[in-house]
Amino acid sequence: MEKFKAAMLLGSVGDALGYRNVCKENSTGGMKIQEELQRSGGLDHLVLSPGEWPVSDNTIMHMATAEALTTDYWCLDDLYREMVRCYVEIVEKLPERRPDPATIEGCAQLKPNNYLLAWHTPFNEKGSGFGAATKAMCIGLRYWKPERLETLIEVSVECGRMTHNHPTGFLGSLCTALFVSFAAQGKPLVQWGRDMLRAVPLAEEYCRKTIRHTAEYQEHWFYFEAKWQFYLEERKISKDSENKAIFPDNYDTEEREKTYRKWSSEGRGGRRGHDAPMIAYDALLAAGNNWTELCHRAMFHGGESAATGTIAGCLFGLLYGLDLVPKGLYQDLEDKEKLEDLGAALYRLSTEEK
Repeated sequence: MEKFKAAMLLGSVGDALGYRNVCKENSTGGMKIQEELQRSGGLDHLVLSPGEWPVSDNTIMHMATAEALTTDYWCLDDLYREMVRCYVEIVEKLPERRPDPATIEGCAQLKPNNYLLAWHTPFNEKGSGFGAATKAMCIGLRYWKPERLETLIEVSVECGRMTHNHPTGFLGSLCTALFVSFAAQGKPLVQWGRDMLRAVPLAEEYCRKTIRHTAEYQEHWFYFEAKWQFYLEERKISKDSENKAIFPDNYDTEEREKTYRKWSSEGRGGRRGHDAPMIAYDALLAAGNNWTELCHRAMFHGGESAATGTIAGCLFGLLYGLDLVPKGLYQDLEDKEKLEDLGAALYRLSTEEK
């Protein structure tokens, strides 16, 4: 249970750390961001309070997803209606948090008063952003057991396309939910990427069964898989026989910035549903259980660092708990008690169910 609570908490910590960089328009590079951090005394001296270090829409949407998952729903359609209700209820709070534009647009298309079609939104050519990936980690906490894979795939796809109805967007939610389930199962980190790609055809099959936007999906489906296949080959972990990620000899802050931009589809690392989880995963592979190193790689870079920080923080919490993280980062965190309660509820529901 403690690691489930840590996952919810540290996802929010990663969000707050990364979000401050996004808010500072002048801090465009990781080098500058990290220099500012050192001048303020480093991570060990930070105290994250709601006034100074607010969370972004990533945390607010993630909590809304978790709230829906912890209600007493009878079937998945009821769960989706509850998600719609939660998203519509909080959408007014999002504009002040500089949200992913696709999140706002997607929430505006939801139909809470339509019993049958509440969560059916139109295909969105611009729905490839990171917002679906950053609100879906808790789905992996709720359905982490291997025998619940089919449910995890369905729920993460439906959750993703409510707001990001584009394969690059909603496959991001599948990816983060799967990574969380792999962490909860104790699966070696180096296997996550290739096991995630094995689940993508199952998601495609599910989408075909729902007969929604099949032609549009087909046109864009390949991009997510191709980008991830390229990444795994670059790290030399695309085959089952390869069990050690290989990083460049020179992979300092500046080189990482260039690499993150290269993975992105628009020159801003972490902006899309494929590269936000990719940067978080890359950071975890390199940092191991070193929280400070993880932050330098996932929370303090010049891209969409709130998104990559949210995903990386959540996964770190599930893998290693809170012991390796300075207390100042979470003791006064915005919505701390609520995040812990949601983590505990997700643990209870996922372990008790038959």
